[in-house]
Amino acid sequence: MKNLVLVSAVAGVLFMAGCSSKAPEVDMNANANNNSGSMSSIDMSDAERLSALASQIQSQVKNVYFDFDKFNIRSDMQGVVNTNASLFNQNGADALKIMVEGNCDEWGSDEYNYALGVKRAKAAKDALVNQGVSADRIEITSNGESKPVCTEKTKACDAQNRRDEFKVLP
Repeated sequence: MKNLVLVSAVAGVLFMAGCSSKAPEVDMNANANNNSGSMSSIDMSDAERLSALASQIQSQVKNVYFDFDKFNIRSDMQGVVNTNASLFNQNGADALKIMVEGNCDEWGSDEYNYALGVKRAKAAKDALVNQGVSADRIEITSNGESKPVCTEKTKACDAQNRRDEFKVLP
């Protein structure tokens, strides 16, 4: 019994000693004083630049909308595709990836809507490639009907859900 009390007391002291309330100190000048020419600070600035560019482009990208049960790019959406392609082709953006997400309204089975979402995303990818965006930079996916932006039971709401969204990734 004495050994158990002694071991418990020692463990408690060690535990309390390890729980310091003092915040650790960080030398903020460590990188400034390091003149070794390390690539990590260069990589970080490139990563920050790409992230900022991705955010700037993302804020300007627009969705492409589709007719009911269709996956072809409508004539009124061609300007949106052209504008998005110009954003994706601007100076410095060639290092960014683009994810095209095909979406559908709630009509049709899950399997059908998933396949339709893939076709919509592929149509947008093909249109971007035709505008000079490298196919290697573009990934496609389908959300089917799983990510609606509107849930009202109206035709106008359904039309908002039949779309491609574009995600710009550093």
